[in-house]
Order: sequence, then C-alpha cells, then structure tokens
Amino acid sequence: MAEKDYYETLGIDRDASKDDIRKAYRKLSKKYHPDINKEPGAEEKFKTITEAYEVLSDDQKRANYDQYGSADGAAGGFGGNGGGFSGSDFGGFGGGGGFDDIFSQFFGGGGGGRSQRNPNAPQPGRDLQYQMTLKFEEAIFGKETKITYTREAQCDTCNGSGAKPGTSPVTCHNCGGSGYVSTETNTPLGRMRSQQVCPVCQGTGKEIKEKCPTCAGSGHVEQRHEVEVKIPAGVDDGQQMRLQGQGEAGTNSGPYGDLFIIFQVQPSKDFKRDGADIYFDQAISFSQAALGDKVQVKTVHGDVELKVPAGTQSGTTFRLKGKGAPKLRGTGNGDQRVTVNIKTPKNLSKEQRDALRQLAKASGEEVAGNGKGNFFDKVKDAFNDD
Repeated sequence: MAEKDYYETLGIDRDASKDDIRKAYRKLSKKYHPDINKEPGAEEKFKTITEAYEVLSDDQKRANYDQYGSADGAAGGFGGNGGGFSGSDFGGFGGGGGFDDIFSQFFGGGGGGRSQRNPNAPQPGRDLQYQMTLKFEEAIFGKETKITYTREAQCDTCNGSGAKPGTSPVTCHNCGGSGYVSTETNTPLGRMRSQQVCPVCQGTGKEIKEKCPTCAGSGHVEQRHEVEVKIPAGVDDGQQMRLQGQGEAGTNSGPYGDLFIIFQVQPSKDFKRDGADIYFDQAISFSQAALGDKVQVKTVHGDVELKVPAGTQSGTTFRLKGKGAPKLRGTGNGDQRVTVNIKTPKNLSKEQRDALRQLAKASGEEVAGNGKGNFFDKVKDAFNDD
C-alpha cells in the first residue's frame, strides 16, 4: 500500500461514490485553504487533501491505487483506459507523448518539452451515467418519460466564476497563472525538474479573494436536474443512449458534459428476444399436429392466426413475418419465431383411451396397457424425439 491513505485523508470509506469524494474534498479544502487557514501546517494539509482528491476522483488512478497502492499502477504503469464514455477519455500507448510521458509517470510532470493545457481555456464538464429499467414491452415500443438525477450545475450567482458578484478572480500568486509549479528531484539519472499542478489554485491559474457566497468559490452547485427522455422503439438490454449537454457543468465557460442512459430490459414471461427477432413457444394437441389446424398465437402486436399443417412434428418452428421488435437501425420489424410443442394429456377418459387403442390397432402396433411402453407413450416419445 502507499504511504498515504487517501481515503483516510478525505475521511471517506473505500467504497465511497464520486459524489462522496467531491463533497469530502470541498469540505476539507475550505477548511485548510491557505487563504483561509493561517495555522501552521494548513498549507501542507491542503496539498495532501488535493493530492488525494486528484487520485480518487479519477477512475483509472483510483483503480490503480486500490490495486497497487499507487495512482500510476504496478511498477509505475503507463496509463490504460480512462473512465467515462467520451473517446477522448481513453488513453494508453496509442498517440503517446514519447519520452516526456515516461518522465511524467515517474516524476509527476513533463520532461521539459511537453506542452501544457491552458488553465484558463474552457473545459467541458464530466459525463454522467444513468441506468434505466424498462419493461419488455416498453423496450419494444419505446416511450417518453422524465428522469431526475443530481449533477453539478453552473452557479447562477457568479455565472461559474466562483467569485463574489462584483469581483473577479486574480492571477495566482504561486504559479503566476500557469496552473503549474516546478520542482526539482534527485534521481538515479541526476537532478530532474518536473512540474506539478499548483496546490494553491489547483491548476486553474486563478485565485479567488472573495468567494461567491452560493458556491463557496467552486463555480458549481449541486442541482436536482430533470430532463425529458424519448426512448426509441426497439432498444435492447445493455444498449445506451446519449443526451448531449445533460452531464455536469464545464469550467471557464466550457460546455456541459453528456448524459449516457444505460437500458436494462426486464425479461418477459412469454417471449424471448434476439435482436429484432422474438421467440415464442406454442402448445398444440396431438390431434392438431396430426390433422392440422388453425391456432391463435400471442405476439407483442396482438394475437394472430397460425396455420399448422397436418403431420406437423413437435419442435417445428414457424415464422410470423414482421411480428418481432422494431429494428433500431433500419426500417420495419423483425420476425416472431413460433415453435410448436405437442402437449400430451396426463389423464385420459375411457373414450380417449379406446380411440387411441383403435389408432394403435389401425397402425399395426401393440398396446402394452396402462404401464410404460403403451402406444400413447410411444407417440409422446416420437414427437419429443430430436
């Protein structure tokens, strides 16, 4: 494990959610911020709190920290996939930054030649995920609904600046507005210069002397947000839908992130589904299978008539064209596949037994009586035989 317990630093459990982490950090950062707390050790405590937050608020760094005790992974690992849904959130070796990135992994900053993000440039907000449970029929036909969730929204009092109305943020005295500070470290390769996020402004390049009374300088407020969702017909279990701009607020007037709705479809007691096709089992009698008949079959679109030809074998599958689910990417519906299974009666009347004996006699078969091996059992086995 790492020398520092980041969970203990923030006073949270190891299974804490992102909201728990964010709330704990806000509370502690307000308490120990050097501009507010002038007690000895407050600034160092603030740096430790910021370091813990930077690791635990990042999905990949947190996963590495939980597994290896380091935000960089085993043996200072080189990246991997980040959290969220945006393609820009995924990292790894592809399109890598070369030798400078290796120094960044070991020494916490660039090797001297990396370009750095402008701390005052607009930054998009975080994407959010919402899991929605749908009934089987709701997924087939779609629906319109409203959902409510908590997100970080731009503070209306300060318009996201974090400063008290009538005032403005000033250039950070510690980093000169760059958002980074330089440090030197003795390494086996010599004395190396690296850059870290400024602990005073947390990489923003700005200091807020008079904080907004509503958001306490963060520029964001927690908001209970409601949005209308139009679920298209034909969605399936595990699929997702993106609502642009319904995620969390950005910084420096950056755009809101997106909301991704993950669909969880409840199973049906009658139907099974594979893509746009629906499967259904229909029970028929021996007489219907042998002589042929027309039967009513249940579909998601209502009952339809199915013609069963004479001599139909148990396990035969019929196709009802266009009676499946709507094709989400395309036009029209899938099909419904109906598998007929011959239903064997358990209790026979005297007339039924006599009729079956006559059938057995006409078929040249011997009837063993009420025990196993009688004609009816043979009929049942024949129709259930693969």
